[in-house]
Amino acid sequence: MEDDPTIGKRLFFDNAGGSFRLKKAVEQFSKIDAIPDCPERNHKMALYLQKVQEDGTNDVRTIFNVKGGSVFASLTASQAMFDMVRAVAENISGSNIVTTVLEHPSAYDPVEYYAKLTGKEFRVAKSNPVTAGVDVEEVVKLVDKDTCLLSVMYASNISGAIFDIENIVKKAREIKPDLYIIVDAVQHAPHDVINLQKIPVDGINFAPYKFFGCRGSGIAWLSDRAAALPHHKLIAKPAGDWELGSPAPAQFAVVTEIVNYVCWIGSKFIDSSDRRELFAHGMSRIALQERALMSRMLNGTDKIPGLRNIKGVKIFLDYEDFTKKDFIIAMGIENLGYNKR
Repeated sequence: MEDDPTIGKRLFFDNAGGSFRLKKAVEQFSKIDAIPDCPERNHKMALYLQKVQEDGTNDVRTIFNVKGGSVFASLTASQAMFDMVRAVAENISGSNIVTTVLEHPSAYDPVEYYAKLTGKEFRVAKSNPVTAGVDVEEVVKLVDKDTCLLSVMYASNISGAIFDIENIVKKAREIKPDLYIIVDAVQHAPHDVINLQKIPVDGINFAPYKFFGCRGSGIAWLSDRAAALPHHKLIAKPAGDWELGSPAPAQFAVVTEIVNYVCWIGSKFIDSSDRRELFAHGMSRIALQERALMSRMLNGTDKIPGLRNIKGVKIFLDYEDFTKKDFIIAMGIENLGYNKR
């Protein structure tokens, strides 16, 4: 946490750069990536690589608590989002598409792009300046029987505000039961439990590099019906297959190490042999730890003032209820501009 392999001692303070990487994830990536064999063969090493990918694919389902559907890896989570939005927008009838003003560009832009391309109305829900999120009602009031797609993020990468996805999905489907819903979970997945058994969506993505993993892949899951929509696919592959070309098993090995680590945390608090149960408990402990750290950072201690009490520091989008916020803090410092460099 304190060292950079090229410049030595330093602080790592860059959300866009990703998370700290697990040593084990880096080791496994290097080990698997060094194997030259193609996994699409029928010999010992190929079968081993197939098992690595299968385990990683299953662990994507562990992260989301979902069965069935299709898992596919892309170079980035943004590419995966563009692919999912395109499949729905181009193939599902409807006169409008709904999203929110707080979406990351990787989710907002494909919705706007494909709304224009397909001639659909582009509807954008407003944010709540107090919670720094988007209220359920603001999203749902834009949904109607002619909505083709609802694309909404799980939590804001700017404010940290966690959206009430469960109620957004529930109320939107009360209006249109067969509505296609895609969720950008890149920000939220590393910070709390996600349970698609409670939140039945059609597509969701995350980025391993923000979740103790390595750069170079974005991973998505699609429901059976979304996976079966027309999409870029090798002709001989099954209808729901989204994998193009030879897979990179090393990226799936990274996912397994992420899940192994979170399960290890869970095992310190509960006695279980169920991988999803251990993972979910580990994530709940991560969420509690982050809330405690966020409180310490904002409020300080008896000896050290928090950001809220330091002269010259301005906290933006500050909200008291930490249960509705990931550990993201937007702040400004007097006499320092917001230059990009």
